[in-house]
Amino acid sequence: MKAHFPKNLLFVVLYFQFFLSLTAQDPPDWENSMPDGCTSITLGRLATADGSVITSHTDDSHRTRSWINIIPVQKHGMHETMPMFKRIPYDSLAMPTYKHVQIGEIPQAPTTYGYINTAYPCMNQYQVGIGESTFGGREELQSDSGLIDCQRLCQLMLERSKSAREAIFLAGELTAAYGWNDFGECLTISDKNEVWHFEILGPGKGKVGSVWAAQRVPDDHVSVNANASRIMEINLSDTDHFLASDNVYSLAEEYGWWDESKGPFRFCYAYAPESRTSFASRRREWRVLDLVAPSLALDPNAENYPFSVKPDQPVTLDLLVRIFKDYYEGTDYNFIKDITVTDDDGKTIISPLANPFMPYDMNRVFKINGGWGWRGERTIARWYTMYATIIQSRNWLPDEIGGVTWLAMDNVATSIYIPVYCSVTDLPEPYKTPGRPNGYTTRSAWWAFNRLGTLAAQRWGDMRYDVDAVWNPWQQELFRNQKQIEEEALELYKPDKPDKTIQLLTDYTNNWGNKVVCKAWELGDFLWTKYDELF
Repeated sequence: MKAHFPKNLLFVVLYFQFFLSLTAQDPPDWENSMPDGCTSITLGRLATADGSVITSHTDDSHRTRSWINIIPVQKHGMHETMPMFKRIPYDSLAMPTYKHVQIGEIPQAPTTYGYINTAYPCMNQYQVGIGESTFGGREELQSDSGLIDCQRLCQLMLERSKSAREAIFLAGELTAAYGWNDFGECLTISDKNEVWHFEILGPGKGKVGSVWAAQRVPDDHVSVNANASRIMEINLSDTDHFLASDNVYSLAEEYGWWDESKGPFRFCYAYAPESRTSFASRRREWRVLDLVAPSLALDPNAENYPFSVKPDQPVTLDLLVRIFKDYYEGTDYNFIKDITVTDDDGKTIISPLANPFMPYDMNRVFKINGGWGWRGERTIARWYTMYATIIQSRNWLPDEIGGVTWLAMDNVATSIYIPVYCSVTDLPEPYKTPGRPNGYTTRSAWWAFNRLGTLAAQRWGDMRYDVDAVWNPWQQELFRNQKQIEEEALELYKPDKPDKTIQLLTDYTNNWGNKVVCKAWELGDFLWTKYDELF
């Protein structure tokens, strides 16, 4: 029996279907102006429920690559070089992407370590992990004279570093010598013992070099970067918690951005003051910190928050996943809105299509704090996410077992995190298959999840529950299984011959990877079938 839709309700449905066609377009090219993407949450080892050090990343980009592979240890000749590239927006293929144009080269290392090769390489064989979040910074500092961009720097750090500090010093040395050519970036760098926020910008137009500062997250604290510079006052005599480039003060004085006689030096206000005015950033900062430490009762409209906070309770993987799926529900900034209409008899009812959109697009309907754009509101989950990671490093386990990247494809709100151990030698074929920029293909893991998320967006008020009903139990199963599979891996482990351990973990990662991709296609078909009349 077909449902009866009042005339004015039908109008609402048609209006929102039209509106959805507008919001389905690719977002503005934030990565080449002021980006609207990428959130990284970091946790010291005493802030987590199991003692892991954690960094993380949502790659909220409509241009970066969507496929992932494993790069093994490699040996290089004495005179080999590593090419450096400039990312240039390229729109001549089926979908927006970057063209990587070689602009130079630097000396290659004799040996490079193995790593998980996401668009921004995320973890190496020694449990060094990296998250990323662009904050832009002052345009005067961006220099095309440098050779190293953010993606290459992530790769260099993982190929050549065994700890977070080593990665930071390496970044400082390489960008001083060869130059940083990207916008202001925060890289959140973890190892088995600690996690740091490393914020870097160019030295000025036409110059080769960089300016940077790094701040360590205390072991019992949680921090976040959400596309805004977060480092304020730095104490370079406290090398346990602060590091910086030699020019960190002098460059700000040279440009007139800091005068010592007028107050203390604050890195974010010297080099990226506009990033501190963005609601898109500040609201995410508040939400993350408020969810882990509600007892602090942080002001959701504040301009600044503590760099890090001590969580009220040790943070679990469950909570981190919930944070990355969050839409501010239960707050005054809830993006999930019911659409109320009046039926033919004058009675007020709630539309059965309550919020047909993914929640973060509702700001355009309800004009929430500026709507679309880097100054306006946005949630942590985004519909144009390529992939997301939660990276665990653990000092009580061998590297082959201790380092694990929890990987979700596409929008976290309609996805599931699977474990990719830092020692695995391969990934399932769908993860290695390019999903963009050549268009839709059923061979790609990214397209399986992107199709699912796009379908769920058509009737989010209902479909979100269908998706959660499948993924939530599986996510819980994966978290429960972690201890058991790692115990099995330890039983097989031999320091001089870890092959059996590595094979076990590779098989485990690959089995789950294939399983979730198949289920994503199946779940998409289920949504098509169940809600056929809507389409």
